Amino acid sequence: MTLLPPTQLRKVNQLAAFPTSSARLTHLINRFQPSPETVVLFLAMLIGGGTGMGVVTFHYLIQLIHDLMLENFMGQIGVWGAWTLACVPTLGGLIVGLMRWRTQDFGPGLSSLIAVSQGREVKQQLRPVSKMIAAAVSLGSGASLGPEGPSVEIGTNFGVLLSDVLQVSQERQRLLLGAGAAAGLAAGFNAPIAGVFFALEVVMGATSFATSAVSVVLLAAVVAALIAQIGLGSQPAFALPAYQVRSLLELPLYLGLGLGASLVALTYTQSIRLIKAFFAGRFKGFEFLGKIPKPIQPIIGGAVVGLVALQYPQILGIGYGTVQAMLQDQEFSLNLLLVLMVLKVLMTAVSSASGFVGGLFAPAMFLGASFGSAYAKILALIAPTIGEYMAAPPAYAMVGMAAVLAGSVRAPLTAILMLFELTRDYRIVLPLMAAVGLSVWLVERIKPTINSNSNLQQIGLSELKDKQVEIVQQISVADAMHSYPKKMPATLGVLEAAMEMIRDRSHSALVIDADEQLVGILSLDDINRTLSLWENYHNSPSEIQANFSSQTLIDICTTDILYAWQDEPLSEALDRMALRGLHQLPVVARNNPDCILGLLEKEQIALTCNLAATRKALQHYLPILPTTDIVIGH
Repeated sequence: MTLLPPTQLRKVNQLAAFPTSSARLTHLINRFQPSPETVVLFLAMLIGGGTGMGVVTFHYLIQLIHDLMLENFMGQIGVWGAWTLACVPTLGGLIVGLMRWRTQDFGPGLSSLIAVSQGREVKQQLRPVSKMIAAAVSLGSGASLGPEGPSVEIGTNFGVLLSDVLQVSQERQRLLLGAGAAAGLAAGFNAPIAGVFFALEVVMGATSFATSAVSVVLLAAVVAALIAQIGLGSQPAFALPAYQVRSLLELPLYLGLGLGASLVALTYTQSIRLIKAFFAGRFKGFEFLGKIPKPIQPIIGGAVVGLVALQYPQILGIGYGTVQAMLQDQEFSLNLLLVLMVLKVLMTAVSSASGFVGGLFAPAMFLGASFGSAYAKILALIAPTIGEYMAAPPAYAMVGMAAVLAGSVRAPLTAILMLFELTRDYRIVLPLMAAVGLSVWLVERIKPTINSNSNLQQIGLSELKDKQVEIVQQISVADAMHSYPKKMPATLGVLEAAMEMIRDRSHSALVIDADEQLVGILSLDDINRTLSLWENYHNSPSEIQANFSSQTLIDICTTDILYAWQDEPLSEALDRMALRGLHQLPVVARNNPDCILGLLEKEQIALTCNLAATRKALQHYLPILPTTDIVIGH
């Protein structure tokens, strides 16, 4: 008999135990034979309950570590001098570094889990407990991060775990992932409505606002928020003074706040990227930083945060106490607010880049509150007479919190509803919507998210990885076009054209005149739209019906035509199609636009791109491939 090594035996036991538990649960579900909708709602309740208890445990763990480090530990070493405050984040970095050395990584983040549910990444091992402890140590020791990221990941881990146990489809996995994200945010912030919209807006995408999806996500968020309220209390996160709109002239001031918030949000997100690149050694002269072992970097980050905290302790930890002070209109000088803004951006970037674990929502809200307060004070300095027409600085701090958060995560509905639930003050909603809307709009204009990758997703290629997108960008239009597209005369009747397209199984056709010149593009959608319009006038007088029946292709086709050239990159033509929402482009000669060379269709692009990516992947396994280029539809 062959004996396996202990490590191999442990792997076998783990693999055997997992299917057994999965089989038992599946057998139980099959025994009662509930409907699929009932099963999903039951799973949503499990996810909400598990996430709620996990988030409550996480918050108590943060408080425990905070008490141990900033009270007990500091009480022992504080007698040596004020400089000892810097030791607390450094000690936290040491503990997180040791955990990173022991586990190598803390498992996938939210973006990776979303990519896995879309089939764009290979699944990694889940380590929810290790990550939760590392996050609690990070936040409890003073790292400039927030609790919402780990809270959301607690929920998504529950969703992924149940998906694995039941071996559900990819679509169901994404739904349970969204339910977990909603439950995590709902429990972490005591904001179930914002949690639901976060899941639908960020995790699942705008196309998932279906009734079935909303009901599952709602149930998970409600259960998680209920458990969190039992464990952590039902009071709002911030206690606010009375707010009132003093004048309609304030609305332009809030629009100005939204303008500034967009710049703060962009500075915040770009700073995090730059500092991460700095720690990775990608800056000239600092390449040595990339050679520092990952477990050592949290110690460096903790020391930097600790040294800055000696002068400005407000930047330590989550920062809700400082935000609360700003909202209560406690005295903060303009200089202090501006300094705290700059330092919070830098210390959040250092904390995240060096390896501490935490979220970026809370720092964004800190930045928004400090920017809003500073904005109100600057207005009062520039135009003292305007003071009687505007609200107190806390109102601008509240709106600034949501505007910066929305610009940072590009989720306006989530930000609006989250601030409303955190403050529970409806009077702030109108200026809030104005500032948040402008902030997100400006962020999208300055640094848009639409690129070739997102355009590829619009045509059904969301499963492509970044390396495969690079392959797609090397394909020319000639590789993807139909060289012999269907052509129809402009004088052909609509009914005759419809019958011909059905017979030839064509989705689109080029409309030409008597001289074989291109005058328009016809699609099945154009024909179906025309026939539907005819049905509306079925009982109309005969002369109206005669007008319809005499219509030809030139009356219904698209005559405002954009072109593509066969030698241009496919990605450029795709960008042009996405800009106008087109499904096809005629391909013409550069020196003679009247010379038709082919037709570029959305479905053909998707097939060509997928085949090119598959061909590239095959080269790792079949070094010798036919040299024939991938040309479809010739």
